[in-house]
Amino acid sequence: MQDLNVTLVQIDQVWENKKANLKKYETIFESLEKTDLIILPEMFQTGFSMNVKELAELWKESDGITFLKKWADKLNSAFYTSIIIEENKNYYNRGVFVFPNGSIEVYDKRKSFGLGGEDKFFTAGLNEKIVHYKNWKINLQICYDLRFPELIRNRIVENGDAAYDLIIYVANWPEKRAQHWKTLLKARAIENQCYVIGVNRIGTDENQLNYSGDSNVNNPLGEDLIVSNPGNELVFKAVLSKKDLEEIRKILPFLKDR
Repeated sequence: MQDLNVTLVQIDQVWENKKANLKKYETIFESLEKTDLIILPEMFQTGFSMNVKELAELWKESDGITFLKKWADKLNSAFYTSIIIEENKNYYNRGVFVFPNGSIEVYDKRKSFGLGGEDKFFTAGLNEKIVHYKNWKINLQICYDLRFPELIRNRIVENGDAAYDLIIYVANWPEKRAQHWKTLLKARAIENQCYVIGVNRIGTDENQLNYSGDSNVNNPLGEDLIVSNPGNELVFKAVLSKKDLEEIRKILPFLKDR
């Protein structure tokens, strides 16, 4: 029974400037304490941009992926974030879970944010992705997916266990809908009896959208384990207890009633 040590990086992303963003991350990573998993905001090296022709990277030639692999190896930690990827002449807002050994699991965002024009530039993903890491089953999600609970309905699988233990949302979620963000994260934790982590950016982008961050970790009862200081660049850690998760599910066996 192993706890999971996670590190959340809430940062002010520099608009469409990969070099500047990677430099900021490097400064942060150089001083990180030992951790199992590091989580960065959506489109970690560009911000939430539709400028796909200029910013997309080929899947097999991605500098962003190379950067994450380097630091996963150096820190002996996994990473989860998303990146703009071009593959087979399509563009994807692709979630990447990078293991310490450099192997990668991917999740292509399934719900495109029509209000922001994402559906006009990106191809939506089709499949759920649950990653197995350090005896934890992690459901990968990206930003707007949060509004669609049907995407990640937890369930009991053939061996009698829950399908997953943790949902991670990486985001560029505007401050004007911050209350939705915080409420929905709690709801996803309660209804799926799992931990939920949301990592969001701060600052103002070139579309004049403000971001307050409000990165958070909720336990399976929906309670806040940590709450970030809105509007500030922060790096903070949380420990997810497998024992607490199993005890909650034993006392309140709601998943078995579905």
